[in-house]
Amino acid sequence: MFTSGLQHVAAMYAGVVAPPMIVGPAVGLNARDTAFLMGASLFTAGIATLLQTLGFWKVGARLPFVNGVSFAGVTPMVAIGRDRGAEGITVIFGAIIVASVLGFVLTPYFSKLVRFFPPVVTGTVITLIGVSLLPVAFNWSQGGDPTADGYGSMKNIGMAGLTLLIVLVLRKVLRGFLQQIAILLGLVVGTLVAVPMNMTDFDAIRDAGLVGFPTPFHFGAPQFEIAAIISMCIVMLVCMTESTADMLALGRIVDRPADERVIEGGLRADTLGSAISPLFNGFMCSAFAQNIGLVAMTKVRSRYVVAAGGGILVLLGLCPVLASVIALVPLPVLGGAGIVLFGSVAASGIQTLATAALEKGENALIVAAAVGIGLIPIAAPEFYHAFPKDLLVVLDSGISTGCVVAIVLNLAFNHWGQKGRSGAGGALEAEGAAAAETGRSLPAPAAPH
Repeated sequence: MFTSGLQHVAAMYAGVVAPPMIVGPAVGLNARDTAFLMGASLFTAGIATLLQTLGFWKVGARLPFVNGVSFAGVTPMVAIGRDRGAEGITVIFGAIIVASVLGFVLTPYFSKLVRFFPPVVTGTVITLIGVSLLPVAFNWSQGGDPTADGYGSMKNIGMAGLTLLIVLVLRKVLRGFLQQIAILLGLVVGTLVAVPMNMTDFDAIRDAGLVGFPTPFHFGAPQFEIAAIISMCIVMLVCMTESTADMLALGRIVDRPADERVIEGGLRADTLGSAISPLFNGFMCSAFAQNIGLVAMTKVRSRYVVAAGGGILVLLGLCPVLASVIALVPLPVLGGAGIVLFGSVAASGIQTLATAALEKGENALIVAAAVGIGLIPIAAPEFYHAFPKDLLVVLDSGISTGCVVAIVLNLAFNHWGQKGRSGAGGALEAEGAAAAETGRSLPAPAAPH
């Protein structure tokens, strides 16, 4: 049980620590505080996984379901807290708490609204998540700090390219468990290569203790800003949609179809785990699809095995020195691995879009408009510079704007005005509902949501 649980941890570890590694420096935290965020994320991911697998009352899907920090919230969180330091983190935490409590209340109703989130919507959003994160990998590959002398040097980019090559080669030649952790192994090998080149920083690990606890409200009491709350509420809807699709897929894999009761319990665990997470300095939690692929590959279907993995995550979060080890990895090495890590998220979205019947009705137009508008903050960062500052929290997140556009256009073309019609609109709605149950039966193993 322990070794199988450890395998789940290894498959998801990079995905759990990557969001705090992005958000921490973006809001202005130093290496030590960023390492603290990583440990807190491991701890809260463990709590959320235990809620999901063991559960209590009506909370928990009671499936071998792994929860961790959602990538969907990274870009909006960066937009909320950019260059605001600890204050930015407290605003992020406040928005997550409100969005999570709202999500918990809406859970019984949301499970009945799945038909409004067919693959044409979820696939678009997941694709935007991956594409929106790729610039982060490119920045890391250049060194991470545009003001530094060596930013964009051949040394940095060369190291990123070497790490990318190592990950691809390991993924090709390894099999089984080792193949699943190819990105983690690539980070280790890349870091070892970087040590003699003086590209590693040992400060964070020197300052870290062997035993520690993610002190509640370490950065201060949560603050509540309306624009930030709206942005994170959209992210919560995205996370709930992804988790629903993942529960449907996992239910088929373990021969226990996820009915409405299971989905409600799973979403309650997601939202409750996300509400508790900021208390211990963690972020919003959601399903990790790569672990569903691991269940399918290993045929180990016991929820208690995954619960053991949740226990391991909690222990890792209580050992700051282990959490800070990842801080040894140079940013160019992270950038090389991040291209695969974030690109795989986009690939998972494309895989979902392949089930969305784009040749029918206006589905292709929905994707085109949502992706196009969602890419504005990436392609033209100053596009909304004349808009009110409060609106920028939402508009500067391509994920949030793309999600809203996809939902509204899907309603406009595939739902509104289609009542009583048996033509294209009704057919599309039926196909969307069916695809929502079948479109992600085997999620891409490397795509951390």
